[in-house]
Amino acid sequence: MTENAILVLCAAHSFGFALFHLLFWRLFDWPASLRTAGTANRAILPIANACLIYLFSAVGAVCLMFPQALLHSELGRALLAGMAGFWCLRLLLQFAYLRRRHPLVQGLNVAFVLGAGLFAWPLFALAPLA
Repeated sequence: MTENAILVLCAAHSFGFALFHLLFWRLFDWPASLRTAGTANRAILPIANACLIYLFSAVGAVCLMFPQALLHSELGRALLAGMAGFWCLRLLLQFAYLRRRHPLVQGLNVAFVLGAGLFAWPLFALAPLA
């Protein structure tokens, strides 16, 4: 696989999660289902979700627009490592807070592992920076 191809997959993964998070209002019947939550939680969930949509979209765009910088600079590799760490953390938090053996939850677990692997792949596949 070429260097840029893995970043295209990283971008697709990121844009896929941005789209998935855009659907949260419909999937979880927001804001109606949040009415029983406290004021802070009623605000925090959609705000955090909107920030994740922005993050995933920005990361996807960076993967497509700046592949050489991501692959061949310290800052780019730090971003890749940060995203791999994000997906590892997301998987750990899934097990801590959403311990269900539902097929959709298991599918998300696979998607989190895939994200960690995609973003980590270039870090191990490329030669160290000089």
